[in-house]
Amino acid sequence: MELVIVESPAKAKTIEKFLGKGFTVKSSYGHVRDLPKSEKSIDKENNFTPMYEVLPDKKKIIKELKILSDKADTVWLATDEDREGEAISWHLADVLKLKEEKSRRIVFHEITETAIQNAIKNPRSIDYNLVNAQQARRILDRLVGFELSPVLWRKVKPSLSAGRVQSVSVRIIVEREREIENFKSESSFKIKVNFLLASGEKLIGEYSKNAKNNEELNQILDLVKKGPYEISSIDKKPTKRNPAPPFTTSTLQQEASRKLGYSVGQTMSVAQKLYEAGHITYMRTDSVNLSELAVGSAKDEITANYGESYSKPRKFATKSKGAQEAHEAIRPTYFKNSEAGSTNQEEKLYSLIWKRAIASQMSEAKLEKTTVIISNNSINFQAVGEVLKFDGFLKIYSESKDDGEEDSAYGTLLPPIDKGEKVNFSDLTATQRFSHHPPRYTEASLVKKLENLGIGRPSTYAPTISTIQKRGYVVKEDRDGFKREFEVVTLDKNFDQSNKVNTENTGAEKKKLFPTDIGIVVNDFLVENFNKVLDYNFTADVEKKFDDIANGDVAWQKMIGEFYEPFHKDVEFAKENSEKANGERLLGIDPKTKLNVFSKIGRYGPMIQIGDTESEDKPKFASLKSPLSIGSVTLEQALKLFQLPKSLGEYEGVDVNVGIGRFGPYVRYEKMFVSIPKDQDPMTLTKDQATELIEAKKLVEANRMIKQFDEDKNIEVLNGRYGPYIKFGKKNYRIPKDVEPKDLSLADCNELIKAQDSKPKTKTKKTK
Repeated sequence: MELVIVESPAKAKTIEKFLGKGFTVKSSYGHVRDLPKSEKSIDKENNFTPMYEVLPDKKKIIKELKILSDKADTVWLATDEDREGEAISWHLADVLKLKEEKSRRIVFHEITETAIQNAIKNPRSIDYNLVNAQQARRILDRLVGFELSPVLWRKVKPSLSAGRVQSVSVRIIVEREREIENFKSESSFKIKVNFLLASGEKLIGEYSKNAKNNEELNQILDLVKKGPYEISSIDKKPTKRNPAPPFTTSTLQQEASRKLGYSVGQTMSVAQKLYEAGHITYMRTDSVNLSELAVGSAKDEITANYGESYSKPRKFATKSKGAQEAHEAIRPTYFKNSEAGSTNQEEKLYSLIWKRAIASQMSEAKLEKTTVIISNNSINFQAVGEVLKFDGFLKIYSESKDDGEEDSAYGTLLPPIDKGEKVNFSDLTATQRFSHHPPRYTEASLVKKLENLGIGRPSTYAPTISTIQKRGYVVKEDRDGFKREFEVVTLDKNFDQSNKVNTENTGAEKKKLFPTDIGIVVNDFLVENFNKVLDYNFTADVEKKFDDIANGDVAWQKMIGEFYEPFHKDVEFAKENSEKANGERLLGIDPKTKLNVFSKIGRYGPMIQIGDTESEDKPKFASLKSPLSIGSVTLEQALKLFQLPKSLGEYEGVDVNVGIGRFGPYVRYEKMFVSIPKDQDPMTLTKDQATELIEAKKLVEANRMIKQFDEDKNIEVLNGRYGPYIKFGKKNYRIPKDVEPKDLSLADCNELIKAQDSKPKTKTKKTK
């Protein structure tokens, strides 16, 4: 019997189809060992030796694999081909005590019959350089976390944590927020003129520069009035657009965000399923390379469907810093399949991958750019048209742009015109426009920034971005814009001028990353006391050293030692010498008490404090909730928070109160707490609005209750988010699908509770 061990059951199922009788394919369900969550997990005195232990939820799996591996003639370790996968194979070999002569390591970057059979024919040994690179990252990140986090507990707030790459990612977001706060918007006038040709068609001309102010605009308008106008020049130039290379992990995450609205984590989860089902090649890669076979397959598909003129096989060079694995870009395993996937999300992502890979092997798009100058000898206006002569790769795919990036407006057709042709002035519009601050990061644009800085690798982007949000240092959310007035100046055909003021909504943000108050305070503390660890170049250099370990050029213990010794000294120094950090800001003086009012980070998060901590009188506190922040809250806004809790009167003989707690603003009615929606201000909430919220909550509660028992008030049958369940005290119990919840007796409930309590507890740990 031949035993093949892979990482996921889905992958096992796909591979099993390609291996004949005599092969048994089993899954390890990801990592089987890790460092225990204690400082003793790394023996710093003994060359940073890691003390691995089998994960509790993997003990049963290891037991099963051990029985099978002992019986097997050969054990094939078929985990993923990157460093993480190599480490999993090494852990399996060590835990299962596999003998070298009866174990083989195989890798493949696509799950196809050809790839699997080739892997079986070309096994190798475990690459300990790759294993050591993964170990070095894991150990270094654990050391940084275990040493920095206690400093944050003492100096900022309990229960905080820090991480090597995560903290640098937060720094990027905080620094962008500061750029935005310090940005001074400037206005100018964008000038457009409509001209009439003899044919009656319109020609739109733009002035090459914006007018900085009204005075400059009026000077330009004086020149505009000096007719007549004619076409002074026509310049036609052929141009072309080349396709983007096939996807890497980073570019897939960016484009799936722009085109499909997927988060970075969602993209990787969906891509993993496509890979495991055999639809795409491995989804963690820096490479833009395609194999000769893939290039040939793409050519056949393009020629068959679009004709030879659309085919242009090409190779792309990988430019990302420290590109890691030498496998292919992300592409379909079979180019003939333009559709694949078992869910709507999978189908959409597969389509994106297929189009991008196919487009990369198609002819460039050919365009003709025409630039027309319209002049009255005093001032020139320019009309630009870009006509698509041959669509090439644009027939199936065009790359999207990030915020603030210009996109080419190909396809703008100009009317037939001749040089020297007279044109008539029709009207002019000068619209006041405002300069924009640098855009906030989306998950995808943050990945792009990290990649450009050389920080992180394909396997780290998604978990890094997930971690900084889970820790509460960064939030991803939408924020409303604001109304702004802007001026519009027009000239009619007789050059009569009119000025008017319009309003527009601007500044709205969608799915953007914002630093939280605690994120800003922690970042500032770390930058001040651990500037080297949070330095972008230093972090990128650490990544390069991991690459050196993977290439066998550096011993991992030596690299860890060089990092740890100066870092540990900084930690010890910061423990004794750094100031406590809470982001405290004096807002002013409370007119009633004449006491100082501060915004700061407290034990439970952002808050407002009236009175000095050192004074004899006990200070008063109020929680501060988004969108207010300790850095932007005003004295007036802060003092309003102390108006809560307040009574709105009685409803059905019971007091209705409004307050703000740890989880935000709420209405309290007897023992009921009802959250106030984000679009309602707790300060201006009326009694009628509060009673509407109370009644809505009552309705939800009424629908929630399926059954109660007079004999035992502690047991209830309830409707929950995931279906009916039994509640006993503070614990919940599952109701089998074949049982009707409303028919349950108290005895039935007790039986289900007893049966589920007697089952051994298992924890599911997500890996990779």
